Amino acid sequence: MEHTDFITLIKVIAAELYEKNIGYHFIESTALIIQGLELDSCNEINVLIQWDQFETTHNMYEEYFPTEIKKGNSRAEFQLNRAGYSIVFTCLYNIAIKADPYRVLLTIDNTDVWSQSLYTYLFDENSVYKEKIHCFLLKKQEEITSHNESAWNQNNYLALLNRYGEPHQTAMKIKQNPKWRLHPFYKYMGDVEGKQIVHLLGSNGIKGTALALLGANVTIVDFSKENQRFALEVAKEAGVEISYIITDVLSVLESSITTNNDIVLMELGVLHYFIDLSPLAKVVAQLLKKDGMFILHEFHPISTKLITSSGKKHKVTGNYFDPTIHTKDVAFTKHMSNDEKGSLAKVLQRYWTLGEIVTALAREGLYVHILEEEPNHKLHDIGLPKTFTICAKKA
Repeated sequence: MEHTDFITLIKVIAAELYEKNIGYHFIESTALIIQGLELDSCNEINVLIQWDQFETTHNMYEEYFPTEIKKGNSRAEFQLNRAGYSIVFTCLYNIAIKADPYRVLLTIDNTDVWSQSLYTYLFDENSVYKEKIHCFLLKKQEEITSHNESAWNQNNYLALLNRYGEPHQTAMKIKQNPKWRLHPFYKYMGDVEGKQIVHLLGSNGIKGTALALLGANVTIVDFSKENQRFALEVAKEAGVEISYIITDVLSVLESSITTNNDIVLMELGVLHYFIDLSPLAKVVAQLLKKDGMFILHEFHPISTKLITSSGKKHKVTGNYFDPTIHTKDVAFTKHMSNDEKGSLAKVLQRYWTLGEIVTALAREGLYVHILEEEPNHKLHDIGLPKTFTICAKKA
C-alpha cells in the first residue's frame, strides 16, 4: 500500500477513538512517521490506549476479528489486521496516558491526531531511533535557522539604535562599569584578562565589548549582519577590538575559529532557537580546551513555559514539558514602531526544561558544577525563578 493509505488509516483510527472518547496516542515508528521521519517500513501501526478503556477498545473493533487480549504484569496487548496493516493496541496498567508530558496533538489534513512526541525516543537510552531522530532534527534545524536568520536581518540595526542609542553613547555607558553588564554570571568567570572567550549568539556585542574592556580576547558568533554592524561600531567607540563571525552556530567549526577557548558563553533568550540540544552541546565541547568552562545564563523555564504574570496575578497556563515548536515575534519587535512591527517576520522557537538542558551537556562530557536559579526581583514576583546560570566544565 502507498504511504498515503497509511496516513489515511491513521486519521480514521484517530477519528474513531475520538468519537468514543477513548484516550490514546500513536507510539513507536508510527509516531515518528506521522511527525515527518522517513522510515524503511510502515506495515505496522502502534497505538497506546488508556488502560481502563482497553476492553472497550477491543470490543469496538470486533468486526476486524482482533486477537484475544494478552495480559502481562504491567501491560496488555491485542492485534488486528485492517486495510493491509497489522494494528497493535497496547495499554500500560494504572498509567494515565493523558498525563504523559510528551504526548502531543498533531493536525493532519484537518484531523486531530494524538502522538507520542519524537523527543520521547530521543531521550530514551535504549531507543533504536535516536540517530534517525537526530538526523531529522538537524535537517529541520537548518530550515528553522534559515527562517530565523531572515527575521533577525530585517531592520534590527534600527531597533538597536532605538533601544541603546548611538554606538558612541552605548560604548560610553559600557565603559563606566563593564562588570555590571556581565551580571550575574561574571562572578564565575574569574579574572578574564588574556582569556579566549567565545560568545555564541552574541547579538549586539554589548557583553562582548564589556569582556574586551576587561582584557579578554573575544569572538562573537551570530547570524545577524545588523547585529554585527552595531557590535563592531560599539567596540570601536569603546577603544577595543572584537572578532565577529557571521554564521550559524552549528556551522561555526567550519570557520577559522579557535578551538582552544577558556570560556564559551551563551545568555538570555538563545537556547529556544535550537530544536535539538545535542549538536549544540557537541559544538560547545569542541570549542573548549580541557577544563574550559561553558557558561549558560538563560530565562528559567518556569517563566517561559509555565507561568504568565499580570501585575500581582500569576496563572499556570502552560505545560512545563511541552516539546512543540512555537511561532513568536522576533525579540526586537518591542523596540520598533507600530507601523514597522506589522511587516516583521516571525521566528520559530522550542523551549527546554532544565532536565533536558543538563542531560544534553552531560552527554557531551560537560560536567555541571554550578546550577544557580535566580529569583525575579520584582516585588509581586518574589518567590518565582526568573533566570538560571549553568557552569559546566569540559572533562
